[in-house]
Amino acid sequence: MAGHVCCERWGRRRVGFALRVAVAGLAAFCMGCGRSPEVRYTPRAEVQTLKPELQQQIAHLLEQHCGSAQSPKVLGNETISVRHLLHGRDVYQKRCVQCHGVTGDGAGPAAAVLYPKPRDYRRGLFKFTSTPYGAKPRRDDLVRTVRRGISGTSMPSFQLLEDRDLNAVVDYVMFLTHRGEFEFLLVNSAGGGGDTLDPDDVAEILSDIREAWAKADAEVVHPLTPEPQWTHDHVVAGRQAFLTRGCSKCHGEDGRGQTPDNLRGDLKDAWGHVTRAADLTSGMLHGGREPVDVYRRIFSGINGTPMPAFKSSLAQEPETVWNLVAYVLHVSNERRRGRIPEAGEFAPPARPSADRRARPEPGALVRVTRPAQRNPAE
Repeated sequence: MAGHVCCERWGRRRVGFALRVAVAGLAAFCMGCGRSPEVRYTPRAEVQTLKPELQQQIAHLLEQHCGSAQSPKVLGNETISVRHLLHGRDVYQKRCVQCHGVTGDGAGPAAAVLYPKPRDYRRGLFKFTSTPYGAKPRRDDLVRTVRRGISGTSMPSFQLLEDRDLNAVVDYVMFLTHRGEFEFLLVNSAGGGGDTLDPDDVAEILSDIREAWAKADAEVVHPLTPEPQWTHDHVVAGRQAFLTRGCSKCHGEDGRGQTPDNLRGDLKDAWGHVTRAADLTSGMLHGGREPVDVYRRIFSGINGTPMPAFKSSLAQEPETVWNLVAYVLHVSNERRRGRIPEAGEFAPPARPSADRRARPEPGALVRVTRPAQRNPAE
């Protein structure tokens, strides 16, 4: 009976998710009908509360350093051509604006019915990156997200998009991100109540944005130790760490995220939206299912969310991070398997293989034999 109820709830969740995607798709279709309107960027709501002199100065600075919708330029990277960015703008208007909005504010016409909410680029924050908590993403991170999508959300995979289109739209997203971040920081700088922005403050803001994005490639998070050869022992040790290192506080002891904070909707992200710790048993890991993806989520945390980094607490225990990876990947297939595996059974993480036919089916159980010399009671 419990399994039946679980499957029924899972079915309702999948139906609800499908309906949200369908609504988003309908909005995308409707937006694509007829002639596309001219692209115009509207200022942030906070800008409109400033004195007229400051509003005009911010508008001038944005056009000076980021161009316009008709002649965009990536702040800090003048080598990207306007023609390339305009092509990216056209792809964005066709594929992305329905959810992410014209300015990248995450408030497109479909956003109201979606959970999680589409990303608001204008803070320069991205959740699923290969860089540490608080750092900017690498361009490759954005390419990967667009290409494979985000499982369990309304962000689809665009793996069939031609490379020219994909690269152009990623660069256009970076343009919107830099522009939005510059505007956000200018508004903060204008909060002192004066009539004009201090030129030194503006120069510092520009320098900080350029530097933060330029050094992202040098900040890739690499595992402290090589990925192990997985055994059932890693899962057992990972479950113990999961229950004792604070993971179960948000994700629940069973990994389903049915904790009081989650159910009440108390948790908020950096964009002010209600967020919830993931149901790890759903099989939909937003940041990716490769072992290194899960490692980075645990080790570095998730930008803009309450998910903390365990870098400091586990720096001297690198094997514990991998044990947690093994446990998360193990439980993420529970509902697909339809039962809790017996001791000695373990669905190992999928590894890239040159011969894809040799890869096991997702969720396939593998019998792991414990070494004879080990005491089973240990």
